[in-house]
Amino acid sequence: MSFSRRILLTSAPTNLYQDRRFVVGMAVLCCLLWGSAFPAVKVGYALLHVAKTDTASQMLFAGWRFLAAGLILLALAVLTRKPLAVARDQVGQVIGLGVFQTTLQYVFFYIGLAHATGVKSSIMNATGAFFGVILAHFLFKDDRLTPRKVAGCLLGFAGVLAVNLGGKGLDFEFSLLGEGFVVAAAFVLAAASIWGKSISRKVDPLVMTGWQLSLGGAGLLAIGFGLGGHLGGFDARSLALLAYMAGLSAAAFALWSLLIKHNPVGMLAVFNFLIPVFGVLLSAVFLHEPVLAWKNAAALALVCAGIWLVTRKPA
Repeated sequence: MSFSRRILLTSAPTNLYQDRRFVVGMAVLCCLLWGSAFPAVKVGYALLHVAKTDTASQMLFAGWRFLAAGLILLALAVLTRKPLAVARDQVGQVIGLGVFQTTLQYVFFYIGLAHATGVKSSIMNATGAFFGVILAHFLFKDDRLTPRKVAGCLLGFAGVLAVNLGGKGLDFEFSLLGEGFVVAAAFVLAAASIWGKSISRKVDPLVMTGWQLSLGGAGLLAIGFGLGGHLGGFDARSLALLAYMAGLSAAAFALWSLLIKHNPVGMLAVFNFLIPVFGVLLSAVFLHEPVLAWKNAAALALVCAGIWLVTRKPA
């Protein structure tokens, strides 16, 4: 399915976004796209000569990615004749969402990643699904915590643990700047998703996501340049990779915003456990990183079992 066709699904009728099979398929697609960002970011850092500890340049890379993604969505909104203007009483909320969901979340994430191992960061970042389910329980009367949701989240988290078994740097040490900031990033993203659900009731999700990514990306660029970040080595390959990452971000975030608008947050949160699993699998395929097939199969089975528990219709 082409990128344009995926995005044009935004014109589909509301009941399609509440069809269980469609929702599951699109949520898995979003997580697959986000998972593909793991190897893409690694390749991007190599092409643009960004060191693992160069947080400022990493923020520049993320800033260009999200700014481009937002502009893609805003251009698509114009093509589909959606008004870009946001009601005066919603402007502050849309700006706040951009700063909160994109800028602040990635500041926490990149600083945390620089002070923690990739394995522990992957595990700690998976706590976002728990935050989403718990916050939804207190904020939405129709999205209460149930034994099935708890069991599903535990199975999903077990899958994230399984895919990281044997990884270097897996220990029980905890630091505020490392693991603490990664957990903070996960919480910010979970809270922002719920905030975005509220905003999307009055602002078109495509327009909301376009402004959110554009403003958040601009914020990351400002921080990156302010801290002395630099990207070098721009050529056809690096630009093509950046275009792919902007495209996947635009497609995944726009589609996810639509799913969040029409479905319970707690039901969708468990799908986030698929992202690190897809990230490991795709890194093995495209970067030829060593993997243990059995642990990846076990991880995928555990996450899928968790998703089935949370999304299945009660008898």
